[in-house]
Amino acid sequence: MGASLLYQMESAMAWNEPGGNSNNQDPWGGRRGGGGGGGDKKGPPDLDEAFRKLQDSLNGMFGGSKKRGGGDRNVGKGGGLGLLGIGLAVLAAIWLYSAVYVVDEQEQAVVLRFGKYYETVGPGLNIYFPPIDRKYMENVTRERAYTKQGQMLTEDENIVEVPLTVQYKISNLQDFVLNVDQPEVSLQHATDSALRHVVGSTSMDQVLTEGREQMAVDIRERLQRFLDNYRTGITVTQVNVQSAAAPREVQEAFDDVIRAREDEQRARNQAESYANGVVPEARGQAQRIIEDANGYRDEVIARAKGEADRFTKLLAEYRKAPDVTRERLYLETMQEVYSNSSKVMVATKDGQSNLLYLPLDKMVEGSRKPSVPTTSASPSANDAAARAAQDMQQQQQPLRTRESR
Repeated sequence: MGASLLYQMESAMAWNEPGGNSNNQDPWGGRRGGGGGGGDKKGPPDLDEAFRKLQDSLNGMFGGSKKRGGGDRNVGKGGGLGLLGIGLAVLAAIWLYSAVYVVDEQEQAVVLRFGKYYETVGPGLNIYFPPIDRKYMENVTRERAYTKQGQMLTEDENIVEVPLTVQYKISNLQDFVLNVDQPEVSLQHATDSALRHVVGSTSMDQVLTEGREQMAVDIRERLQRFLDNYRTGITVTQVNVQSAAAPREVQEAFDDVIRAREDEQRARNQAESYANGVVPEARGQAQRIIEDANGYRDEVIARAKGEADRFTKLLAEYRKAPDVTRERLYLETMQEVYSNSSKVMVATKDGQSNLLYLPLDKMVEGSRKPSVPTTSASPSANDAAARAAQDMQQQQQPLRTRESR
């Protein structure tokens, strides 16, 4: 039908050219003639008839009637149906454009049909049927994060300001879309609850110093438990508790407390260092004293046992020869006494003169010193000392003789 329309347009153009229509044939199927006379008078073409034929052709293309017997009423109805067909075609194209969608590799889409969950689609080219279908498409692999900060009380009733960052991703898109209204807002509220619970169970020292890592682990576990109970479809991947601090109004007081705590720790470390140096030394000395005491005890016991054995053997000898044993004991005792004494008393033979006192220790010290001529030494003292030595030798000779016997 489109080819027929094109043919009629080409015929009209050829008819308008000079000499192009020698048979006086109307390009729309009629002949040119006079008004009612039926003669061969030439005149302008009937444009209304040409437009009417064009409209009939269009109506035929879009389902309109080709009959002209109905007059203008049928022509208007066919034109309305043609425009309706065009509008429907345009709407169909728009619907098809909006119904076809593409899901990326990192995304998923949830489709609802009549408001009820229908399916979850993965990456690729997909189609749904609006308005009876609705779709929600989200990135389920991207790491999302948000920051939370607030003032709260610790276990020891101190106010601290704790900032933290929560990293999360969507693990179940169906739960994320359908179970909770505004799941990310619910995540923030759950984070605030978990943070206040953990900080309220921790002392200020732990919050400000080395307890932040354990706090982050406890907050993540508690927060994930809340989200699982709510069925939000969110998985918390990481919680980072940043450097906590005191409020600005009391920051100076907190700094003083921290400095005092550092001084305390330094003094404690010094005391422990001193104790580590003194205590082992004292323990070593105590152990040495114990060992000396044990050695002395063993020595005394061994000496006592030796003396007892010696006395037992001596008793047996004494019973065999009492006189000889008695004299021998006397001589040994006197020898021991004299050998430990630095003073010697010497008597003369006649027994009438006084005893002579010889300071042997002084004499030995003098003999060890280099000989220096002295004017104070008298020859009579040296002679007396020599005589006393000879007398002692003479007295000891009988004793040695008897001992040899």
